[in-house]
Amino acid sequence: MFFTKRFFPYFLTQCLGALNDNIYKNILLLMVTYSFIDSLPVSVDLFVNLAAGLFILPFFLFSAHAGAIADNMDKAKLIQRLKLAELAIMGCAAAAILTQNALLMLALLFMTGTQSAYFGPVKYALLPQALKANELVKGNAWVEIGTFLSILIGTLSAGLLLAIPSGTFIAACLVVSLSLIGFLSSVNIPSLPVSNQEKVHFSPISGMKNTLKVAKKQRGIWMSILAISWFWFMGATYLTQFPNFAREHLHADSTVVSLLLALFSIGIATGSFICEKLSFNKVELGILPFGILGLTLFSADLLWAVPSVESFPKQFYGVQSFIAQSSHLRVMFDLFLVGVSGGVFIVPLYAFIQSRAKDGECARSIAANNIMNALFMVASALVSILVLSVLDLSIVELFALMAVGNFIVAVYVYRQVPEFTQRFVSYLLSHCLYRVSVKGRQHIPEQGAALIVANHVSYVDALLLMGTSPRPVRFVMDKSISEMPILKYVFRHAGVIPICSPRKCEKTYNAAFETIEQALNNGEVVCIFPEGRLTSDGELGEFRPGVEKILAQSPVPVIPMALKGLWGSFFSHKNGHALTTRPRRFWSKIEVNIGELLKPNALDRHLLQKEVQSLLV
Repeated sequence: MFFTKRFFPYFLTQCLGALNDNIYKNILLLMVTYSFIDSLPVSVDLFVNLAAGLFILPFFLFSAHAGAIADNMDKAKLIQRLKLAELAIMGCAAAAILTQNALLMLALLFMTGTQSAYFGPVKYALLPQALKANELVKGNAWVEIGTFLSILIGTLSAGLLLAIPSGTFIAACLVVSLSLIGFLSSVNIPSLPVSNQEKVHFSPISGMKNTLKVAKKQRGIWMSILAISWFWFMGATYLTQFPNFAREHLHADSTVVSLLLALFSIGIATGSFICEKLSFNKVELGILPFGILGLTLFSADLLWAVPSVESFPKQFYGVQSFIAQSSHLRVMFDLFLVGVSGGVFIVPLYAFIQSRAKDGECARSIAANNIMNALFMVASALVSILVLSVLDLSIVELFALMAVGNFIVAVYVYRQVPEFTQRFVSYLLSHCLYRVSVKGRQHIPEQGAALIVANHVSYVDALLLMGTSPRPVRFVMDKSISEMPILKYVFRHAGVIPICSPRKCEKTYNAAFETIEQALNNGEVVCIFPEGRLTSDGELGEFRPGVEKILAQSPVPVIPMALKGLWGSFFSHKNGHALTTRPRRFWSKIEVNIGELLKPNALDRHLLQKEVQSLLV
């Protein structure tokens, strides 16, 4: 996938753009700090803050318009036009660098931010259109790896360029050269036309409201946006506080600041790579808690990892002497793993937004994400001022507060989106308790109602099948199983539809079929175990008439599935009632076979039973 024409030219284009943005932005800040300090019309601190504000302002003003444009035109052509605009901006920027015109460089920084605001939505919205479903997580992982390494290289390169003779001339030539190479690579991105085009109007306020409204239509997408924005809140706080953190708490010079930045950025790139491996080529929300846990624990651990003031020497540590001190290893380890955890955290969320956004709305969902990211980054600056200046807490205590905040945000998001919890439990079962292989996942339709029929072997069938589907699934489950201790909380959170015999409770029986009909009419995927009970001998039991009643009410396509390998597990009825025998056969191989989609015409329970039986052979 990486070197294919549908990905590599795009990957190179976006990496060069991120690299160029950061070289130019840091060149400006360093020149202001060290070269323009006497000629500025305002103070250095005000100028630096003004620069940061002018770079982020376009994300509020133009993200909504950018998302609408990206959803309504060929994404390859849009990227090429944006790279041409970047070439023009950087041509002017080169002149501003050579003439050392600070105000012109500031104005061009706003233009650079504007170009980035328009590039952001198309950058992510292109992936689900260019890549296959099983390549989406891998594509996002490479994008995050490339982006953060480009940020790191760009930031470090700016300092190195200004430290050498003729550095400003080289920097001016470099920003133009990178823009030119980026444009040439964008020309090789294959055409990605859209089927329906709407006329787009520029309206910053109403456009922003409409864009956020599009993202809020699906709770999962909106919660993913808030979670990603929270990560950028943490990331912006770390990056902003690194200089003072190094000076005040580590007694280190600016070279150590670069080291901390490198550890954080390389950590995110590493986490993105790990995420791709843990996801097994599918959008996997089940790994999110690992990222959340890491962000919480390693941020909090900095409170104890920072060495005491008494151990500081008279001279500031340089990067070599800092690394040589064993007392600093824990700090470096924590910051690296905060980055790793961040990579594991954000990659699945970006892939989830892309995979769940409706056709023609992906770029606007990404635009909404960019708006919220910008808002949270501004909030991070305000919170830092409040904590450090008003409350008079230390930077390390600020990091500890972020760890607490991370836990609170995680609990809120997981309470709002039951699917996130379901995917985590399913992931633990599929990859920690068992080894689950899936065949035929492509037969699950990307949208529209469908009914899954499967054999019933154990109490965890629903949790395992949940992990096979890229879409949320509503499970019809025997009421006695849905009310089992501990598991009942997971099932209730998952929107399970309890059912029982009409002889036991006619009200529950009728309510179940009403809920099933409503779910299918809403275009959801519903799963039923037509045997009506767990197998007592490991063989497929006779299908009951309930499945025919469902198809009579709602004639939707049917997906036959078969679970193989669970008979004899702790959760099955082999050698006694499930959950009562000694646990055994952990890490055993489980197979989930998914049959081709069946049209509802002329289907009955006997034909469906034969289909499932054929998958068990």
